[in-house]
Amino acid sequence: MNHPASPLVSIVTLGCARNDTDSEQLAGRIISGGMGLTDDPGKADIILVNTCGFIEAAKKDSIDMLLSLADARRPKAKIIATGCMAQRYGAELAQSLPELDAVFGFSAYDDITAALRGVLGEGETTKVASPSIVRARLDAGPYAPLKIASGCDRRCAFCAIPAIRGAYRSRPIADIVAEARWLVDQGVAEIMLVSENSTGYGKDIGDRDGLAHLLRELGKVDGLPWVRVSYLQPAEVTPALLDAMADVANVVGYFDLSFQHASGQLLRRMRRFGDTDSFLELLAQVRRRCPRAGVRTSALVGFPGETQDDLAQLHDFLQQARADAIGVFGFSDEEGTEAYGLDGHLPADVIDERARATSELATWLMESRAAERLGERVQVLVESVDDVVTGRAAHQGPEVDGTTTLISTDDQPVLAIGDLVWATVIETDGVDLLAACQKL
Repeated sequence: MNHPASPLVSIVTLGCARNDTDSEQLAGRIISGGMGLTDDPGKADIILVNTCGFIEAAKKDSIDMLLSLADARRPKAKIIATGCMAQRYGAELAQSLPELDAVFGFSAYDDITAALRGVLGEGETTKVASPSIVRARLDAGPYAPLKIASGCDRRCAFCAIPAIRGAYRSRPIADIVAEARWLVDQGVAEIMLVSENSTGYGKDIGDRDGLAHLLRELGKVDGLPWVRVSYLQPAEVTPALLDAMADVANVVGYFDLSFQHASGQLLRRMRRFGDTDSFLELLAQVRRRCPRAGVRTSALVGFPGETQDDLAQLHDFLQQARADAIGVFGFSDEEGTEAYGLDGHLPADVIDERARATSELATWLMESRAAERLGERVQVLVESVDDVVTGRAAHQGPEVDGTTTLISTDDQPVLAIGDLVWATVIETDGVDLLAACQKL
């Protein structure tokens, strides 16, 4: 992977799966530009930190990581911030953190090696021919995110992403399919389609059923057993998309629906759409097509103007929704968003208390939903074969939705990372499952 005597770059990634794909694309460009990679920041000539700047907690984590790496770097090593926080607060970040050697926004990505060599004080060097897929894997596991678009055209009142990432831009289907085939050649068994809004895919280029069309093309990729879709906007889920997710054999039954709330009046204030009844009807449509589908959602509490009645509606909806995974977030007041200037802001302690109460309810609901799967036959992707064999069932998204531990039966097959195996759920531990593996 590394070129002799080439500068070594260590990429540290924070934030979401979209940042993971950005980092792997940066890695591909760095290699094709004649530089090397190391996964050890302590050995690097340059530490490139792909930051997150979505909410206040993420910004704090990014700053803490930058300072920690700056303190621990070896002499003369350079530390550079890039990613969402660098894009959003470039000049301010450079001024407030003198420990940084540079701050790169998204415009630096296309020719990242030239930018990095500039920080090192090096001149131009001969470039290595670029590969057909400009990406290098930074994680050798059987799962990989695959970006289908960048940016967002929605204007949710609480969200700064459109200001950070710009307008929605869909990638061509042919490019996405080619990258999926490349990932299969790298040993990937599951790809997760990521973007700021996957249901928006294709609409900027005149294809309102673009995501459904993309899924049907990915269904033709040989050797790709699992395709997972993330970041679905409930108001944009169409019958054509539901049909594709139910019909295409390698699309797993997993619906990542960002409801955010269930109070109709508060959702309208958020510049979103829907209410408890419409959301429950959507979930009913999902489960009619995919009875054992996994459902992930998120809940935002403490938005300006939220009343106790609004919160009660949200809690009632969550109890009816039977989601497998629920992410709860307290409102973060982000400059540059419409919510920043709204009246009705709640005190921080009220937001914290509502987030705590909603999180406690979500934990109980997720554990109850996991218990409903006792006796269910699930397909599991093996991710670890150390002391115990662990992986994820189809309804469990990567990293955040729990795991499944496989135990032996008399006919226990010999398993390897990346294998898919059928198993029966026999026990739960919170949201995690214990399943008896069946012979293939």
